[in-house]
Amino acid sequence: MSDKLPQESQNEEVDLGQLFNAIGRMFEKLFQFIGKIFKGLFSIIIYTLKPIVAYFKIIAIVLMIAAIIGVVVDKFNKPVYSSNMLVKPYFDSKYQLANNVNYFNALISSRNLKVLSNIFEIDTSTASELIGFDIEIGPETQNDLLKEYNDYIQTIDSTLAKDLPYEEYIENRDILSGTIFSVQAKSGTNDIFTSLEKGFEKTFKNKYSEKLKDIRDRTIEIKTSVYKNELRRIDSLQRIYIEVLKNESENGKVSIGLEGLMPLTKEKTLTKEYELFKEEMIIRDSLKMLQQQLIKENDYYDILSGFEEVGTIERSFWKRYSLIFPVMTMLIIILVYFVFKVFNFIKEYDR
Repeated sequence: MSDKLPQESQNEEVDLGQLFNAIGRMFEKLFQFIGKIFKGLFSIIIYTLKPIVAYFKIIAIVLMIAAIIGVVVDKFNKPVYSSNMLVKPYFDSKYQLANNVNYFNALISSRNLKVLSNIFEIDTSTASELIGFDIEIGPETQNDLLKEYNDYIQTIDSTLAKDLPYEEYIENRDILSGTIFSVQAKSGTNDIFTSLEKGFEKTFKNKYSEKLKDIRDRTIEIKTSVYKNELRRIDSLQRIYIEVLKNESENGKVSIGLEGLMPLTKEKTLTKEYELFKEEMIIRDSLKMLQQQLIKENDYYDILSGFEEVGTIERSFWKRYSLIFPVMTMLIIILVYFVFKVFNFIKEYDR
């Protein structure tokens, strides 16, 4: 027994030693692999920068010439002014709005100045300054998005609604899913934008939107008639209950019910009158909401924020040629260099 214990202890020490050696070799290989990666990246950086350093003077001169050309183009290039208008269409006139924005852009592209001047009620020289229009969803709050999602879910099958989470709906929704839209106008002059609103006022009304408005107005008219009939009925019942209370107070005894079938106590009469009063308040609130809807959405659109009188200059990177030309020139130099290297490699390649 005593001879076996030291032997087993030595075997365990040997196994642990081999395990630690294996772990050490594994980390050594890992560090070597990481080192090769960094060495490769460093070689790529040096290989890329080497021709730039070697031909630095030539590249600097070429880039300077490109920058000077870009500055000259920027100086003589006509500035582009833009202005935004926020609109809220009703009766699905947003589809007509989007369609007309595309139509206006087509007229501008084809230089159909006569039609443009007729639409916007401006002269042809002013219409020639138009560059284009863009439309996108206007500013929205989280509550607006949640309400829109809830309205959409109620219009589809419940099984489909389970497979469409809120995040996926917001990510994949169409531009016309919104209720408020931002229309951006671009022009070569900065004082044309307010006159463009007249042309857009004509874009919201079409046969379909007129049909929807007519249906809405008739529906409100029918509901209003029904509510008014209910109010007349309630008023008639209230008069009867008031007459009953009057008789009770004069006679000091139990009075007869409306149909003469059962007696009405004073307490029961007061309860019925209170219930009629609550019903009357509900109907009057419903009538008030209908009238508010009729006043609020009586037009085909609302302009929440019109075009500014003076447009702002667009300062996009893609319009600054003093920066674009040097960057494009540098990319072309790099591309030509690599194409030249690949061509030489293929030409000198030998198995």
